[in-house]
Amino acid sequence: MTAVVYPPDPDRVAELFARFERLAPEPKTELNFTDPFTLVVAVALSAQTTDKAVNKATERLFAVADTPERMLALGEEGLIPFIASIGLFRNKAKNVIALSRLVLERHGGRVPLDREGLQALPGVGRKTASVVLNELGIEPAIAVDTHVFRVSHRLGLANAATPDKVEAQLHAVVPQPWLGRAHHWLILHGRYVCTAQRPKCEACPVADLCPSRRLYAGTASSARRTARAKPAPPAGS
Repeated sequence: MTAVVYPPDPDRVAELFARFERLAPEPKTELNFTDPFTLVVAVALSAQTTDKAVNKATERLFAVADTPERMLALGEEGLIPFIASIGLFRNKAKNVIALSRLVLERHGGRVPLDREGLQALPGVGRKTASVVLNELGIEPAIAVDTHVFRVSHRLGLANAATPDKVEAQLHAVVPQPWLGRAHHWLILHGRYVCTAQRPKCEACPVADLCPSRRLYAGTASSARRTARAKPAPPAGS
């Protein structure tokens, strides 16, 4: 992580998000869902797991249990085979069944669409609630996962040491017109361009606006050159 000057220059921030907007005007989550309940379940399942893995599991799961009633009828033991391929599946199964029960008993089968109600559901913390509220257009929330945390620091949008403090800094510096979409842009940028080990600075659309580019630019190409220069093993080895 590189030290950055905070707060960042407003003109640079505006240009950065304007470029993100030109590249993806309406960014969305890569998790598959059809309604608030399936969205909450998908996001809860995605902790420490890739969206691709979650989508593979929920494709089968939601075909048989896409409502709180059906999920509760499935039960923990019935749910586990559908999600056993993703991390922490036993604890996630417990939480999904518990939140389904709570949605039925306290909310008449409808997922509460306010922060307090969402965070009262088992397995739903601040980050999960923020993703749901942002995705449904209820609140311009910014969920700070590992991608957002990393990219925010590299782009000089934040310099705080905790996700909650980074979230507060982002809300302070991201211009209002882009606030509702910033979460997705930062995640996608971190997932596909500004990756943890070898950021793709040479292909980055905002490289000239990035205060960290001098630390990472050329990393990938240098790695490729090193690999090409490495002598081949002796025949038969």
